[in-house]
Amino acid sequence: MKIVVLSGSPKGMMSVTVHYVLFLAKKYPEHDFQILHVCQDLRRLEEDSGAFDAVVQAIEGADGVIWAFPLYYLLVHAHYKRFIELVFERGAGDAFRGKYAAALSTSIRFFDHTAHNYIHAVCDDLGMRFFGSYSAAMYDLLEASERRRLALFARHFFEAIRAEAPTPRMHRPIEPRPFTYAPTPGAEAISTGGRRVIVVTDEMDEGANLGRMVDRFRHCYADPVEVVNLQEVKIRGACLGCIQCGLDNTCVYRDADEVFETYQKLKAADVLVLAGTVKDRYLSSRWKLFFDRGFFNNHVPIMVGKQVGLLVSGPLMQIANLRQLLEGYIESQQANLVEIVTDECDDSGQLDGQLESLARGLIACADTGYIRPPTFLSVAGRKLFRDEIWAHMRLVFQADHRYYKTHGFYDFPKRSLATRLREGIYCLLLAIPAFRREFRKRIKEGMVKPLSKVLEETEGPEDEGLRSP
Repeated sequence: MKIVVLSGSPKGMMSVTVHYVLFLAKKYPEHDFQILHVCQDLRRLEEDSGAFDAVVQAIEGADGVIWAFPLYYLLVHAHYKRFIELVFERGAGDAFRGKYAAALSTSIRFFDHTAHNYIHAVCDDLGMRFFGSYSAAMYDLLEASERRRLALFARHFFEAIRAEAPTPRMHRPIEPRPFTYAPTPGAEAISTGGRRVIVVTDEMDEGANLGRMVDRFRHCYADPVEVVNLQEVKIRGACLGCIQCGLDNTCVYRDADEVFETYQKLKAADVLVLAGTVKDRYLSSRWKLFFDRGFFNNHVPIMVGKQVGLLVSGPLMQIANLRQLLEGYIESQQANLVEIVTDECDDSGQLDGQLESLARGLIACADTGYIRPPTFLSVAGRKLFRDEIWAHMRLVFQADHRYYKTHGFYDFPKRSLATRLREGIYCLLLAIPAFRREFRKRIKEGMVKPLSKVLEETEGPEDEGLRSP
């Protein structure tokens, strides 16, 4: 069988992910593996229609397609995202229809599920027969058990192609909901209280819903709001995956474009609003490019304590994966996501009200310093980074290590000697039947006892400054 591999790494044959593909090619020499470096060659594919057509022809002649990619910022690389956009923009979807597809990624498994969900959804939109996903840690290939697991995944994929096995569709087609936003002037402008509010957008066209949403939002405030248009930010190139920034947060493009200065500007803001339009199952590849280039900050949160709002034009309600991805990104930055406002409204007045409510909410939360409590999205991610930086990645990501060390990120479980002694004694006592019976009776009481003590000591709103205005 002919297997076309769409490589999503900017590093070509030096890619970790590609080495996993080469392993499969050695294990199954009876199949013809053709690796197409669509991420590394993106610029040529954009400018040379013949080169793009050659990729399409290769897919037309394939029995199976493997989407092979490293993770970049909870998704795929910006150039991989752009390649997918080109497929839809140039009407090349027919070449993919009916082809069996599988996804293979390498990462440290931080939000690998959102990347795989994205590729699966794209395959569904292209009418492909999606077999399944394989998420590998970067160096799984070093372990015999993991090599066997990967080989078995590929074998089952090939068997499914040979048997023409049916595959279920997991993502419903996007149903466009035409709506033209016609904003009206607000009744009363809101004071920012001297706070710096910045809106980052990839669309300022007042003929588009997003452009109108951005304009209406910034006029909710009595004070000036700075707007950063990503289309006007000079970006020399996409993230190279070179990890040169790991030592001191200095990107190889540092003096060649305006990415560093733009991120410094965002770090200085009190309130951030990110605005974008849904394109396929994500935002635009321009947004992805900007996110990817922000990796010079490595695994350090850069929005700590900031109030954040999102403006989204498009069917966000139909793409739960994108919502989780956006929520996870903001939460992992230790910022407070106040609200997401979309143009999925019944009328313009409703959207006006939501934009005004967001504007008020951002300042209200800034006034009190409110940050939502963390959820699994950030708690699990922080522990994953903590463990990986400490154990395996410290040499390369020295800047991360310095930050984690000075900011208390290395909070591995620790117990005092007193705690260990107490728990050890109780474990011994629980071996006594009578003590065990009494312990079971008091479990619920014991769980709420420390909380009851707090309630007894709580005096009212004055002690926390919580009295309503």
